[in-house]
Amino acid sequence: MPVSHMRLAAFGDLHGNLPATIAVLEDIARAQPDFTVCLGDLVGYGADPSAVIARVRGAGIPVVMGNYDDGVGFDRDDCGCAYRDEMEFQRGQASLRWTRDTVDPEAKAWLRTLPFDWRIERCGHRVRAVHGSPRRINEYLFEDRDPASLARIAATADCDILLFGHTHQPWSRRVGDVLLVNAGSVGKPKDGDPRACWAEITLAADSPPEVVFHRVDYDTRGAASAIRAAGLPDQFAIDVLTGGARRPSTPT
Repeated sequence: MPVSHMRLAAFGDLHGNLPATIAVLEDIARAQPDFTVCLGDLVGYGADPSAVIARVRGAGIPVVMGNYDDGVGFDRDDCGCAYRDEMEFQRGQASLRWTRDTVDPEAKAWLRTLPFDWRIERCGHRVRAVHGSPRRINEYLFEDRDPASLARIAATADCDILLFGHTHQPWSRRVGDVLLVNAGSVGKPKDGDPRACWAEITLAADSPPEVVFHRVDYDTRGAASAIRAAGLPDQFAIDVLTGGARRPSTPT
């Protein structure tokens, strides 16, 4: 008999934040969705990349590759991030070098196996999960992006529901025939809310999908202290404590 109802959990951009990762995994477990998918960027910026990898791997959750997973897994000199100024670039490079040196070879090998996307079809809906966009692993799909640009992306997404992250800002909107859902960030929100975020999508055969964003309290002070103890740039600790700051959208 065809499935008529399903709930899907999506989360991403964990960025080495172990307390946030544990809190979100526990919150999702309590919600008992039918499927869960991780939208990538398990590492970078945070103090516990190896532990975060181990937690997600141990949970048996499908994971798509994020740009930071790619940068660390392949020991690249660039993480594919769009930094706004030289100071931000230097902090990002310090994070990349530290994370590459910290994550062990076996975990890097696992990161290299992550796929670009993940797909499932249920209740008459084709769901596709990526990190940045269907076009590029590091493309930023901000909510205020030019509508014509979003329409072009939606038209070629080859799905009915597109799940993604990368901007660290949760939002959802129907664009043409496609529902776009940005699940926000678990470990490094940038919308001014320091709580971890994940998205719950309810699919039904006879009604439009419903999206609920869950914000989860966790020990932000502990996560910030771990960043400082690791010798990472202090701005990363500040971002965890404050929920970051809203970034302008990138060009189309």
